[in-house]
Amino acid sequence: MKRPFEDSLNRRINKAPSPIVAMAVPWVTVMLGSLVPALPIITSSPVVPPFGFMLLVAWRQIRPGLLPVWAGLPLGLFDDLFSGQPFGSAMLVWSLAVIVLDIIEARFPWRTFWQEWLIGALMIAACLLADAVLANVSGGSTPIRIIVPQLALSILLYPLIGRLVAVFDRFRLLPFAKV
Repeated sequence: MKRPFEDSLNRRINKAPSPIVAMAVPWVTVMLGSLVPALPIITSSPVVPPFGFMLLVAWRQIRPGLLPVWAGLPLGLFDDLFSGQPFGSAMLVWSLAVIVLDIIEARFPWRTFWQEWLIGALMIAACLLADAVLANVSGGSTPIRIIVPQLALSILLYPLIGRLVAVFDRFRLLPFAKV
């Protein structure tokens, strides 16, 4: 008599994850996260979290070597095209964030959930603050306090984004049948 787990085990024998899917999933998820602000959500102040940036930070924390250090530049460029921020702001902020995350990973390779959340929250706060300052430097006149609801929502949602990235990571490593 077959045991229940044998069927799932037999389906995975001699199958490896697709290298294309394994490499494309992080890039595509961050790019899709950058498209979220384009959804028709009408508010009087910014409340939509920077999902693309949050996904980038979560990918770098969950799988540090998966996205290269230079990934912040092209992903920031893509975000700049859709975010409405001054062109180059996300490229700069995201590149600096990936470099800082790489330094943190090299210095502290083992971290707890709370440390990851704190690091993510600091990264998100720095990103939102830098975006607001860069927008004001380029001609805007928005007070910094206006980003407080967006910052609070982003920090509270970050653990869920990390869980979502873990689900995407499991999908990324699923074996696919060769056709």
